Amino acid sequence: MTTVGRFVRGCGESLLVLSLLVLTAGAGQAQPAEPGAEAYVPPRTSDGHPDLQGIWQALNTAAWDLEDHSGSLGVPAGQGVVVGGEIPYQPWALEQKQRNFENRATADPETRCTMPGVPRITYMPYPFQILQFSDRVLILYEYVHATRTVYMDGTPHPEGHIDFWMGDSRGRWEGDTLVVDVIHFNDETWFDRAGNFHSSALHVVERYTPTGPDHLLYEATIEDPEVFTRPWTIRMPLYRRQEADVQLLEYECYAYAEEDLAVGARPQ
Repeated sequence: MTTVGRFVRGCGESLLVLSLLVLTAGAGQAQPAEPGAEAYVPPRTSDGHPDLQGIWQALNTAAWDLEDHSGSLGVPAGQGVVVGGEIPYQPWALEQKQRNFENRATADPETRCTMPGVPRITYMPYPFQILQFSDRVLILYEYVHATRTVYMDGTPHPEGHIDFWMGDSRGRWEGDTLVVDVIHFNDETWFDRAGNFHSSALHVVERYTPTGPDHLLYEATIEDPEVFTRPWTIRMPLYRRQEADVQLLEYECYAYAEEDLAVGARPQ
């Protein structure tokens, strides 16, 4: 795959413009290492764990649709990031997803400038920054100023069910992989602009694995017995932003009036 990306920043926003995107088999998903290739050994923090700090960004079309999709007005064509190809909906939920798609111009929670939830915020077309401390990992997102605290001190999720937009995140290391267990979601976010959705029973397990100096393999396993017939996984590479002056910028989201959204306008 050959990708040339140009990042345009203005008016407090970060817009990803793909100047050239040549899609080949497996594009948007991490490719296996060559046979016999040495495993990447990442740099370490002072406490001995892999150093994942930096500003990262996804370069794919998952924010529009997690599954394979053709191009249309305002939607770039793209290869899906769902392992196995299709999301395993229960029959009633597939019908709801189709209704969501038909009404996406006004029904997508993104149009109301809400928090996008996990994992959606990871592949929004905006960068995010990882900061590591001995007892927690902080993830700062340019999009709507969202922040996440991943608690690394071994404490469990709080009891009961709590309706959080971004869930409650508890992390651990498995070798060089940061594993983040996330529960306590509300049911008001989607996975993408295509109407893929979940209930408040959503359980996400994220895996961040360094595969090179400027690459992370991101995987998220989705479990929601109220909506899906089985757990399923998305997989994609993340890329470190290496520009000398790169930083997270101010981002302001403006909720459009319903009549504007009905004719195709979207907040950026």
